[in-house]
Amino acid sequence: MKTLILMRHAKSAWGDPHQKDADRPLSGRGRKAAPQMGAWLAGQGYRPDVVLCSTAQRTRETLDLMKPSLPADAVIEYARALYLAPPREMLTEINKVPATAATVLLLGHNPGIGSLAALLAGSGDAKALANMHGKFPTAAIAVLGFDVARWSDLPTGSGKLLAFMRPRDLD
Repeated sequence: MKTLILMRHAKSAWGDPHQKDADRPLSGRGRKAAPQMGAWLAGQGYRPDVVLCSTAQRTRETLDLMKPSLPADAVIEYARALYLAPPREMLTEINKVPATAATVLLLGHNPGIGSLAALLAGSGDAKALANMHGKFPTAAIAVLGFDVARWSDLPTGSGKLLAFMRPRDLD
């Protein structure tokens, strides 16, 4: 079984209208939510072997704030292809992960990350599925399980939504 953790970056700041989108940092709310979501992952026993992260400032900051809760030996790969990527591009990056990795965390952006979760999730708790399909807010996490041997074998609609967590659910 493979476990895929899909996470949208934490809340970003919009303070400088001249700043490039890729350079936007996290807001105060985002800096609070990122480590909380990392602690939630660890508390649930989700330990990624590989982390795929967009190169945008807000995704890198989100990951940096989560690192204390992630396994020290997790392989971290920053991929420019994940910046504002559509679901198929994200799936292409996931498909490249070696079969030896049991759990992958992909840290990206909406609308792609929410669309990818919807594309892959074919079953799971009805309320969690409805929440995920309704809105995939900043710092939200969808955990999907797949009965496959290789990451290159992820058929759409075959994942079971194991959990969907939003920062507000932790309050």
